[in-house]
Amino acid sequence: MTPGERHESVLSFLERRKSVPLSQFRGPGPDEPTLRRLIGIATRVPDHGRLEPWRFIIYRPEHGARIGEALAELALRRNPQMREDELDRERKRLSRAPVAVGVVSTAAEHERIPVWEQFLSAGAAAMNLVTAATAHGYAVNWVTGWYSDDAEARAVLGLSPHERMAGIVHIGDYDTMVPDRPRPDTDALISTYGGPARA
Repeated sequence: MTPGERHESVLSFLERRKSVPLSQFRGPGPDEPTLRRLIGIATRVPDHGRLEPWRFIIYRPEHGARIGEALAELALRRNPQMREDELDRERKRLSRAPVAVGVVSTAAEHERIPVWEQFLSAGAAAMNLVTAATAHGYAVNWVTGWYSDDAEARAVLGLSPHERMAGIVHIGDYDTMVPDRPRPDTDALISTYGGPARA
């Protein structure tokens, strides 16, 4: 892109991007070379200090079934009153799409770069993955859940104790048009700086 050049098709795409409900996901989803390309795009994010404070875990349906059983067992331990339909939902957490990608924050203490900034970089990687997969024509949905904030569940998902799940990006195909949802009133969210905030 040359200085001052606009890509109206890209801007138009970004104005229309939306998530596809997981209930509408179908196969086959991306093949391995395509998935690797999408993850490569995901890494092109702000990364102060070039720490690469993130990594990616690919979950296929065969992994999802095993993980789902473990999550259901954990959930039942946390809440022994869970109904069978609720447990079934836990079992299907990672098998609702042909592929799910865990975007893992590996943020660690650093002399110059705060942990929260490194975590934001992982969030940016997740959003880049969402955008790239959507641009490729796939159904995409970025989710988290109780299992992202539970130490035992994170271990089931393949995370080390110091790591956190920035999000799980589900990717697949779909054949149904998805209506847009109401979007924020941009004007209500914008202000011009008026000096230091008062307590």
